[in-house]
Amino acid sequence: MSAEIKVLSAGAVQPGLVKVIDAFRRETGKEVSVTFATTPTIRQRLGSGETTDLVIAPPDLFDELEKTGTAADRGAVGRIGVGVMVRHDAPLPKIATVNEFKQSLLNAESIVYNQASTGTYLDGLFDHLGISAQLKAKTTRYTDFAAVRDHISKGKGDEIGLGATTVIIESASKGLKFVGPLPVEIQNYTTYAAIVIATSPVKDAAMALLRHLTSPVAKTIFTAAGVE
Repeated sequence: MSAEIKVLSAGAVQPGLVKVIDAFRRETGKEVSVTFATTPTIRQRLGSGETTDLVIAPPDLFDELEKTGTAADRGAVGRIGVGVMVRHDAPLPKIATVNEFKQSLLNAESIVYNQASTGTYLDGLFDHLGISAQLKAKTTRYTDFAAVRDHISKGKGDEIGLGATTVIIESASKGLKFVGPLPVEIQNYTTYAAIVIATSPVKDAAMALLRHLTSPVAKTIFTAAGVE
């Protein structure tokens, strides 16, 4: 029996990735295990010496790994934008324009988002829009999207959540409603890529998975899940 390919991946690509990997398993018969984490956690885990075979994360993390010779090969996966969500029975806030989005945030009782790539961008965006001070007291941040989802879906009142569009869309059956993406003028895309770790004991199999992740078939699956 062939050795298992271990994948450490950012959570935002999960909705598309699980389907792409299922197709890879069926096609090759190879076993793949995936652990999802935020980018800061991935950086920390790799820095502490955790072993894995393939990593999916924003490219800036790989720049660091390539400098140390850790990366064997790299391929692009796609990009994901930021979206707005509310509780399934809540009215939809207006977000079609930058001014509408800004006013909806100011009117909301609370704002919820994560501490990962999306959250970092939103901090800068709110500064740029000049509303950081007004939002600070009513903002709650969590380490990952699952906690943001649970907060919004089980909450009450006028709450607005923000996160990667992929995971919001996937959570439609879990008490959330996808309002829409950020207005194009302030949209931010996080790009994701995959690398094979040079010291992987199953490097050939990991390279085959990398080729599959960047294939036309995989791109079709990712696009359907919201990964452009």
